[in-house]
Amino acid sequence: VQLQASGGGLVQPGGSLRLSCAASGVNFSFNVMSWYRQAPGKERSLVASINNGGSVSYTDSVRGRFTISREGAKNMVYLQMNNLKPEDTAVYVCKGQKLPDVYWGQGTLVTVSS
Repeated sequence: VQLQASGGGLVQPGGSLRLSCAASGVNFSFNVMSWYRQAPGKERSLVASINNGGSVSYTDSVRGRFTISREGAKNMVYLQMNNLKPEDTAVYVCKGQKLPDVYWGQGTLVTVSS
């Protein structure tokens, strides 16, 4: 199983980016798909999650600015990020969960700077 994240880049404060994560080598639907991020010098933290019923959750700092969505049948998850702030700068990593197994993708770097 591989999860491939893409869509990161350099953006100015107030700008937008859309991250994508595609799973391959999977013959099942993840129960939950999530985005985490790790800023320089900080621990990895949960940004947003979506389950296979469509229920979503967000960390407080991104609620109202970020939107997570998924194509369950394709095991793809997206993160639309609007009104980006410098503190959103981090490596963003996707995760797929089919209990008891957890699968991590590689990261995509998001840099918010003027």
